[in-house]
Amino acid sequence: MRILALIERRAPQRARRLWLHYGVFWLGAVAVGLVAVLYARLIDFGYARFLHYASKYVWLPFIAAPAMGAITVWLTRRFFDGAEGSGIPQVIAALHGPETLGAKLLTPRILAGKILVSFLAILGGFTIGREGPTIHVGAALMFSLRRFYPHRFRLIRPGVLERRLALAGAAAGLSAAFNAPLAGVVFAIEELARSFEQRTSGVLISAIIFAGVVSLGIQGNYVYFGTIEISAGLPKWLSLAVVLIGVVAGVLGGIFCWLLLNTRRWLPGTLLDLRSQRPVAFGALCGLVIAGVGVLTHGHTFGSGYAEARGMLEGSTQVGPAYPLMKIVSMVGSYLPGAPGGLFAPSLAIGAGIGNTLHMVFQQMELPMLIALGMVGYLAAVTQSPITAFVIVIEMINGHALVISLMATALIASQVSRFFAPPLYEALSERYWHK
Repeated sequence: MRILALIERRAPQRARRLWLHYGVFWLGAVAVGLVAVLYARLIDFGYARFLHYASKYVWLPFIAAPAMGAITVWLTRRFFDGAEGSGIPQVIAALHGPETLGAKLLTPRILAGKILVSFLAILGGFTIGREGPTIHVGAALMFSLRRFYPHRFRLIRPGVLERRLALAGAAAGLSAAFNAPLAGVVFAIEELARSFEQRTSGVLISAIIFAGVVSLGIQGNYVYFGTIEISAGLPKWLSLAVVLIGVVAGVLGGIFCWLLLNTRRWLPGTLLDLRSQRPVAFGALCGLVIAGVGVLTHGHTFGSGYAEARGMLEGSTQVGPAYPLMKIVSMVGSYLPGAPGGLFAPSLAIGAGIGNTLHMVFQQMELPMLIALGMVGYLAAVTQSPITAFVIVIEMINGHALVISLMATALIASQVSRFFAPPLYEALSERYWHK
């Protein structure tokens, strides 16, 4: 009887511990999956509206892009400071910087601002993706769940719980955004945590799976850019293509990172003064540049580039050889004002453009093969996270013949990029330590 009474007394305590250890994480992961799906649909809806009206009125981008550039900068600086950019630097700063940063950079206000302002930016045709913002939104949403824990529970090891929640939310966000749970795990280890504690690995993976299952249940079993068909036989020029694409993607990605990290070294003084003293006007000017580049390229540089990348893979979209360079210009113009927006999807589109352009050199090779190599190369160059880039792209490949080539391209591009700039997200995250 005493044993039964003891079990009855301890059962609620054990249930509460299990709820705090697993239940809150799983509940948060489900919420992240739902928010990620709704956010994706909102961005798709906004960009579809932009394309619909831009196709009817050629002059519309020259009004919409500057207007949205000004509005997004004003909103971000006035109401949502900390929501700018992709959001991954903010997550890294919260994980590795002072404990107070999490409460500043991972809040419900910033979560709402990230979604709202990036939606407005895509309405203006800005070259942004939703994957980085989804990571930021996921981290902010999970971080907010710390309120479910008793105060004494958080005092045992200050900051540890908050970091675990933010890490799980960020990884779950990437998993739901790309419908790629393995990419979420790898990204959490390689880019965010830079370690893999045994005590948190099971909870982290389960959170990623829950978010992925929610995304899968709503959107179905889809591959982000579709399936890339690669024949079993590899061409004899593949090794040369791997090296050339790795170097080209590494140089372009490295230059892109250098441009974002060293604006004071290449922007004219007049523009630097305009950016610091009249940021709203600077946002409008950047929108004008984005509109000009977009109209010049027949609309191919607007938005994330998802449609162009998929169209190149399917052979239904024709872009010029200068497409990667023009897309980079539009990306820089979209990022400089400081409005929310991610780099993943535009980077994959630029990589696809690199492979498409180099098909003129390697005409005997399959175009989808070159596009896959370009995708993994440029994404690895921008993020300097070659394993994450490899995992994201490999899930699109039907067949394993290209695995080693993709890994080699990612490593080459990542190392070449380091000659130009340090890891982009890490360098940007350090700026939040001094704010």
